[in-house]
Amino acid sequence: MAEVYYIGVDVGTASVRAALVTRDGVLKSTAKEPISIWEPQSDHYVQSSTEIWEKCCAVVKRVTQGVDRNQVCGIGFDATCSLVVLDQSFQPVPVSQDGDRQRNVVMWMDHRAAEQAARITKAGHRALSRVGGVMSPEMQPPKLLWLKENLKESCWNKGAHFFDLPDFLSWKATGSLTRSLCTVVCKWMYCPPEGWDDSFWTSIGLEDLLENNYSKIGSVTCSPGRPLGGGLTPEAAADFGLNAGTAVGASLIDAHAGGLGVIGADVKGFNLPCEDQSITSRMAMICGTSSCHMAISEQPRFVPGVWGPYLSSMVPEMWLNEGGQSATGRLIDHMVKGHAAYTQLQEQAQQRFPFTGENIYSYLNSHLSLMAASSSSVDLLGSSLHLWPDFHGNRSPLADPTLKGMVIGLCFSQTLDDLALLYLATMQALALGTLHILEAMKGAGHDITTLFLCGGLSKNSLFVQIHANATGLPVVLPDQVEAVLIGAAILGACASQDFSTVQEAMEKMAKVGRVVKPDDKLQSFYQRKYKVFLRLYAHQREYQALMNDG
Repeated sequence: MAEVYYIGVDVGTASVRAALVTRDGVLKSTAKEPISIWEPQSDHYVQSSTEIWEKCCAVVKRVTQGVDRNQVCGIGFDATCSLVVLDQSFQPVPVSQDGDRQRNVVMWMDHRAAEQAARITKAGHRALSRVGGVMSPEMQPPKLLWLKENLKESCWNKGAHFFDLPDFLSWKATGSLTRSLCTVVCKWMYCPPEGWDDSFWTSIGLEDLLENNYSKIGSVTCSPGRPLGGGLTPEAAADFGLNAGTAVGASLIDAHAGGLGVIGADVKGFNLPCEDQSITSRMAMICGTSSCHMAISEQPRFVPGVWGPYLSSMVPEMWLNEGGQSATGRLIDHMVKGHAAYTQLQEQAQQRFPFTGENIYSYLNSHLSLMAASSSSVDLLGSSLHLWPDFHGNRSPLADPTLKGMVIGLCFSQTLDDLALLYLATMQALALGTLHILEAMKGAGHDITTLFLCGGLSKNSLFVQIHANATGLPVVLPDQVEAVLIGAAILGACASQDFSTVQEAMEKMAKVGRVVKPDDKLQSFYQRKYKVFLRLYAHQREYQALMNDG
């Protein structure tokens, strides 16, 4: 019997990837293409939906090269929660002052709408209870309001279709305007089963979106993985080199696809505390440019400063709480590449790993191990250098986009050792940020006993070990390193109806690779470091108050 395949397509911040995946969750081939990011002014980040779609077509063709198209039974998409604007004829509409029509995507990390988000928060509509009480500038309502207030003629009046990027991809593939509950619930304030809240949109000055049963932002919704339309349209099938009618599942935000690709794995035989517990004892952490912390529950749990509860936005009929950090991999890159010893680091890494393809972070991990040779643990090297990691604001659990980064313990020295210690302090701060989110979720009734990590940073062994040590929880890494692509492929598998439920597909296609246990001897160290971490926030609030006084 011929092998059955599914395709997962992932549109991340800076690249488009695809994978050909078997029914057992094995990646047979992958492909990757870069995508452009423009920054027309500070805190404005834009992309092109035309370029993104072209890159999707390219990677799908590459992973299916030499494969009988009849063996491909389904395709699923995930993407960043960026905002795509099209006109009545489904052509791009510019989202910047320069008027470039091809630059029609407001990226997830674009913070141009910070003032609009603050106004929405101050208005205090009851719908804000589902986003931790605070509207983030990374959500779509403040971005839409910004477009109306700042680009009314060139964008807002011409915009007829406002998509979350994952829904744009599924529309482009199928012609269906049905929105995924993942996107509209998590980023657009939709609340099933009631639907859109007229009073919310009216209260923030976007009452024009109510027209024609919310046709501009989505009149029809469905759960992730549900088959859309008649599958691939003839045009999309030609673009992909696949059969018209190939099943397409309703899409996911990229972080949620990562959650789908890890959180439901069968953990029998790994001696984990979650083995005999509900899936609600697990947290999926998707860590790349930014990080998302996904916890699910059978009943809605309201966590201050944490998004949700969202019904059926990742796992059908389950409630999702979503914490996050706006800059993780991006912050590590910023701290390392901005250091005076960065050039020396590059040279040393090239000499150490000339042919293996190991990167600068592998070198830094090795360098820290050498520095700790006379010490019991690399972690203890971070005892006198402390960092507050919110260089791009705090997403959770403080929900304050105005927060800034802090470093305590610097000196005049700028050696490679100093760079390595700053790198270590950055990762420790990010792990303590995860602990901060876990504590907030615990306070609202979540009982998390195991972390499931995926994404680019999960490939960094020291990052993973520090997270286990700082949180005191075991960390599960997936068997297939590209868990986000597995999650996207699960959507295609569900749409093909080869599985009866998303949960069945998760258990079959998501697998445990290895488990990283916390070092119990470091528990006291991280308890002390966490107290310092929280004190940094208090100090920042104090000096901001002093400077604003009078």
